[in-house]
Amino acid sequence: MRRGRTFIISGPSGVGKSTVLKALLDQRSDIYFSVSATTRKPRPGEIDGVHYHFVSVDTFRQWISRDEFLEYAEYVGNFYGTPKRFVDDAMDRGQDVILDIEIQGALQVFGKRPDTVRIFIAPPSWTELERRLTERGTDSPEKIQKRLLRAKVEFQTAHTYDYFVINDTVENAVGELDAIMTAEHCRPEERMEIISGR
Repeated sequence: MRRGRTFIISGPSGVGKSTVLKALLDQRSDIYFSVSATTRKPRPGEIDGVHYHFVSVDTFRQWISRDEFLEYAEYVGNFYGTPKRFVDDAMDRGQDVILDIEIQGALQVFGKRPDTVRIFIAPPSWTELERRLTERGTDSPEKIQKRLLRAKVEFQTAHTYDYFVINDTVENAVGELDAIMTAEHCRPEERMEIISGR
């Protein structure tokens, strides 16, 4: 059985990553969407193991000391991280794993696992990104400007990724992600065993 691969998806806030990934997961059953661990308390309706793996600070620190994270960070007083074992278990089952993480986390993962495929999702234009952030109706104008400034910083790292997907429509973005994931499994190192008889 083929082993799954790990794919990092990054992109600025408001680019539509969640919508695109939900559509991709609806389309493909061979994908495991990585669930992060966190020390923050569950919000109403959140389920352990579905939305997050909710753990104590002591447990999280133990996992750090045992190098059990692909990446982790502290944000607003809580820890968040990607446990290795859930990713490895899914890959061993033949599933591709998607990590929806920011650039700093992506650097940590790539440092540990250089064979990880990195995909940057971008809006079709700055105007469109600003429109999407505004139409969400969740942020003040000041917060939207902060998000746009952060997006400019994130775009400066986009050239370090393996692929660049433009989310002009969800259908097009999903099609490109699907094509990238299929192509990555057509590499000679994965397929040569067919003709070598192994």
